[in-house]
Amino acid sequence: MKRISAWMVLTLFCTLSVLAQNKVITVSGRVIESDSKEPAAQATVQLLALPDSTFTTGLASNNQGAFTLSKVQAGKYLLKVSYIGFKTKLIPVQLTNSAPDKKMGTISLDPDAMMLSEAVVTAEAPQVTMREDTLEYNSAAFRTPEGAMLEELIKKLPGAEIDDNGNVKINGKEVKKIMVEGKEFFGGDVKTGLKNLPVNMIDKLKTYDKKSDLARITGIDDGEEETVLDLKVKKGMNQGWFGNIDGALGTEDRYSSSLMLNRFVENNQFSVIGSANNVNDQGFSGGGGGPRFRGGNNGLTATKELGANFATQTSKLEMGGSARFNYRDADASSVNSSERFLKEGGTNSFSNSNNGNRNKNKAFNADFRLEWKPDTLTNIIFRPNVNYGKTDGLSISESGTFNQDPFGIISNPNDYLNSDEWVNNPTRDPLRDIRVNLSNNNSLSDGNSFSGDASLQVNRKLNNEGRNITLRGTFNYGNNENDQYSDSKTHYYNDNRDDNRKQYITSPTKSYDYSAQLTYSEPIAKATFLQFSYRFQYKYSNSDRRTYDLMPHAGQAWDWNLGDDLPEGYLDNYVDSLSKYAQYKYYNHDIGTSLRFIREKYQLSVGLSFQPQNTKLDYRKEEIDTVVTRSVFNFSPNIDFRYRFSKQSQLRVTYRGRASQPGMENLLDITDDSNPLNIRKGNPGLKPSFSHNVRMFYNTYNPEKQEGIMAHVNFSATQNSINNSTIYNEETGGTIVQPKNINGNWNAYGGFGYNTALKNNKKFTVNTYSDLGYNNSVSYLYNNNLQADEKNTSTNLSLSERLSGTYRNDWFEFTVNGSINYNFERNKLRSESNQEPYTFGYGASTNIFLPWDMSVSTNLTNNSRRGYRDASMNRNELVWNAQLAQNFLKGNAATVTLEVYDILKQQTNISRTLTSEIRSISEYNAINSYVMLRFSYRLNIFGNKEARSGMRQVDSMVDRVAACVAVLTEEVMEVEEGIKDAS
Repeated sequence: MKRISAWMVLTLFCTLSVLAQNKVITVSGRVIESDSKEPAAQATVQLLALPDSTFTTGLASNNQGAFTLSKVQAGKYLLKVSYIGFKTKLIPVQLTNSAPDKKMGTISLDPDAMMLSEAVVTAEAPQVTMREDTLEYNSAAFRTPEGAMLEELIKKLPGAEIDDNGNVKINGKEVKKIMVEGKEFFGGDVKTGLKNLPVNMIDKLKTYDKKSDLARITGIDDGEEETVLDLKVKKGMNQGWFGNIDGALGTEDRYSSSLMLNRFVENNQFSVIGSANNVNDQGFSGGGGGPRFRGGNNGLTATKELGANFATQTSKLEMGGSARFNYRDADASSVNSSERFLKEGGTNSFSNSNNGNRNKNKAFNADFRLEWKPDTLTNIIFRPNVNYGKTDGLSISESGTFNQDPFGIISNPNDYLNSDEWVNNPTRDPLRDIRVNLSNNNSLSDGNSFSGDASLQVNRKLNNEGRNITLRGTFNYGNNENDQYSDSKTHYYNDNRDDNRKQYITSPTKSYDYSAQLTYSEPIAKATFLQFSYRFQYKYSNSDRRTYDLMPHAGQAWDWNLGDDLPEGYLDNYVDSLSKYAQYKYYNHDIGTSLRFIREKYQLSVGLSFQPQNTKLDYRKEEIDTVVTRSVFNFSPNIDFRYRFSKQSQLRVTYRGRASQPGMENLLDITDDSNPLNIRKGNPGLKPSFSHNVRMFYNTYNPEKQEGIMAHVNFSATQNSINNSTIYNEETGGTIVQPKNINGNWNAYGGFGYNTALKNNKKFTVNTYSDLGYNNSVSYLYNNNLQADEKNTSTNLSLSERLSGTYRNDWFEFTVNGSINYNFERNKLRSESNQEPYTFGYGASTNIFLPWDMSVSTNLTNNSRRGYRDASMNRNELVWNAQLAQNFLKGNAATVTLEVYDILKQQTNISRTLTSEIRSISEYNAINSYVMLRFSYRLNIFGNKEARSGMRQVDSMVDRVAACVAVLTEEVMEVEEGIKDAS
């Protein structure tokens, strides 16, 4: 009875409202664009009653921009006119019964150039949310310097890291592809995305494990899933053109320029990128990035790039592709020292080297993807790709081997590695008594490569219960040519012997392969599937390495030097002992079956695949002319278990086993002495290796507290690992290497991440990421005689912690951070090499948005190394970077930025390696300290008038429906509340 009474009252209320609004007062006018003076078609016009701005009536302007609001009662109002791409206008309006026809005249709207710029950071924005196996980061919760690219944003994400080579890891898993709105961006190339996608276009970032095309369509897990980073574009940016253009000049002859232009309209994407720089951006644009706050990059690299990417989608067809041209000029030099551990009781071997490399590369890449759904039961995917490359290289090397540590005699033994100077002047040589050899090598190389591949997959659903069949075919082709010219001099001190070589080496390689695969899935019970797969693959490759001696022989008068054209008659100096021909024919069958259970709370997949393989090798070298055939049988089990506690919490456990066969040439009983200091022998007794990999991942998220927890554990072990057994010749300093099986290699890794917002206003956030790793490495010690091999075990326990806290409001962000990494290194047979090195760092960064559209960003970090045996490694590096940016022009479309890197000039580029067989340290040249002045311009243009009209029709309708629903809901609640009070 109360419900009927409520609706009667509501009906009476609505009737009275209609009668009350049935006045003769009419509000009319016309809306135009101020810049073009064209009519604003489908602009949203609303009348809001004062004083509480409640919605009264509204509509969309017609194609001439005219509007008429009729049947409005007298009173005070605000006329609200909104139009996508233009600033909203509010006009006070007084309506009286004495003026039944209120004319507003022409209303001019100004363009909103800031509409597509970066959204205002809100302190309440959650940093990370989790849903099942997907982590989603909110871009607005991480402030980056003005004009920053995706690279800078990722560095701020909890659990994310980027190494010097541009590889991205999130929670310990390497990101293999970058996508935009679920579509591959430049084939998913990670470095292209890092350097070219501006932060101001990104709304959300999602990371998850994306299955292969086959697994995604069929549900048959082929183990080919990859971690991807999927970007969601800010609302409104998918309706027109936007982009960035910038250029910068700096000290130390540094320069950088880039262009990115995008058109995102609903399901269509088009992007153009271009760049040129010499600031080590690894072949991809770094425009407008602000302080990169990065570790050193090895070498000096100049790059040029031009590319285009597109993606489009309809209900039945999805297409995408890209094309890129890249030029890279890398100039890298390094200073190296190492200590090789010999058998217990022997003297270790020490070596030092200076290396310089100059490599120029040109590359063209094109990829395409098509997914067609001709009907609801059929899915077709086609992926072709093509690549072309050309390389030119110059390499210069000086190296020496010693039977004692040369640092115990002089402070810098790398200054004593030039053979022309020290071989001919032994009386002045302070290292003469401990030298084993001294070698200088110079080489030139040039190469051309072409490759293409394609895959076609056709899937057909046979019913709606999960029965389906899939056919998949692939083809790959490759053709590589490489020519090398070398001039080397090696002096052996023990017998005062020289080995000088001038050679020309050509090594063309051709290959192709194809495969055909059939998969079938059969439902055997409710949400339970039995899946079968069969795949046949054929591979063919041949390589023909030919070596020619360019030292003059009897009857030859040439004097060839590096860089000269090949002399006439060089073909007569063919060196059979340094040449070889190898042809492979490989036949592989892969038969797999799996059982898959899908339940509300969990999913379980258990599978096993068998791979009978047959390989045929046709090999020719010197007197050896043999055909070798090998038949093996591999198997690979896998288990995938997922349990979902809730939509924000899940546990996943996977196991994969995989067998790997040694290379065929490693199985031949042959010796390759093309490098006299590194002779290699085959081993017919090699066994296949088998690896076990277990991974566990757990995550949970509390949206109310903005609290996220993530934990993962990885374990891997390998049976019959292939490791090199090395015989060290103390007389020459050379080695004889032979692959052998070894057991005992395993490693484990665990990580724990936690992030939360503090207090109710969420302005304070804390992120922590802890990890623990243990590596057990077993290898053969260098053997200085022909006695039995001796194994050595080295272990490394690594503990690390990264902690950061951030305070953020609308104009200011301040972050303090700290990290520590502690290593317990133990060498079983070389306890003198044991050490406990650790590195720690602490610092702060801030972003301040000042008045006058100015911003300041700075980062100060102290990196410290301690506990190393080499005292030169124990040092502090205080790295300070800063940026000052000034926005100007209408809508802050342009920015001038002053960027300063490594202000204190303390950053170094040193890498260190310790295994059970070697300890080494390398220092590289790099770009560290410099200053740049950058100009950037942001281009934001909406779609054409027809596109805007379509958008505004939808927005106008949505606004009207939402307003009416809100009014009706409020009235119903008031009526029901009144009835409750009355009763």
